[in-house]
This record gives sequence, structure tokens and C-alpha cells, in this order.
Amino acid sequence: MYFLQAESLYVISLEEILWGGILVAITMAIHGSGMLAVLRVNHAVKIRVGTKTGLMAGLFPIILASCMIIIVHLIEVMVWAGFFLWRGAFANQSLAFYFSLNEYTTVGSAYNLPQHWRLLEGMIATAGLLAFAWSTGILITLAHEFQDQQMELIKRRYQKKSSKSTGSHNMHSDKSDEG
Repeated sequence: MYFLQAESLYVISLEEILWGGILVAITMAIHGSGMLAVLRVNHAVKIRVGTKTGLMAGLFPIILASCMIIIVHLIEVMVWAGFFLWRGAFANQSLAFYFSLNEYTTVGSAYNLPQHWRLLEGMIATAGLLAFAWSTGILITLAHEFQDQQMELIKRRYQKKSSKSTGSHNMHSDKSDEG
């Protein structure tokens, strides 16, 4: 019974909303900058790879982009963890990062923020969902480009084989016409 009474006393504060909004905005700014960097590096890698058409030459830019995206997400989690440390919500960096990562990915954890910061638990999850959706869009774009490139290679190979077999078939029919 005491637990319900203590929880019912929780009131969202303007400070909590303000800090949540600022942290979500910072997360989106970092993510936007990070995704532009991913696209720039991806473009540079594709130029460097040039006309190489092998499977690994096509997959390497996607793998590199995925690693960069993970780093961007971890930086965003560090911002939230830094805030929680600054505001005294956790005793050490490790716990603050663990909590932030679990909330950002919407996995959740056994830990909670102090009562006057509880709204931020949902706001960090919202920021994570927005950032993951954006990252997914980037990866879908890169994967689509890769798949189009690979399908074009398959079509060219098929056309080469088809033209070779048609050419050799025509040569055989020409010889049979002579005899």
C-alpha cells in the first residue's frame, strides 16, 4: 500500500520536461551529424573501391556504415549517461551508461531514475526509437544500392553467357548450311 501512495505523489515537473526536450534535441543533432558522416564516408569508400564489383567490395561500405552507426548510437547514450551522472542519478559512470543503453534500446533495466527524473526514462526510449528509425532508413538505402548493383552484375553475366551460347549456336548452324 505504501508503494502505491509514494508513486501516486509523483508529479512531472517543468524542469524534467525541459531537460528531456533538450536531451532529445541533442540526441537528434548528434544523430543527424553522424548520419551525414556515414553517408560521406560511404560515398568516399565507394569512390575508392571504384569499379571493383565483387561481393566484398559491395558489402564493405555497408559493414563500415553499420559500425559507424553503432558508434554514433553509443555517443548518444554517453550524453544521456553524462547527464544522469551530472544530476546525481547514479553513483558511477558504468551504472549510468548501462542504464542509459538499456533504456535507449528500450530493453529496460532493473534500475530506475530518482522519482523526480522518471519522465526521462520514457524520453530516452523515444530518442532511441527515433534514432534507430533514422539509422534503419540509412541502412535500407545503402542495402538497396548494393542489391541493385549485384542484380545488375547478375544480369550482365547472364547476358554474356546468353550471347556466347547464341553466337556459338549461329556458328554451328552456318557450318551445317555449307555442307
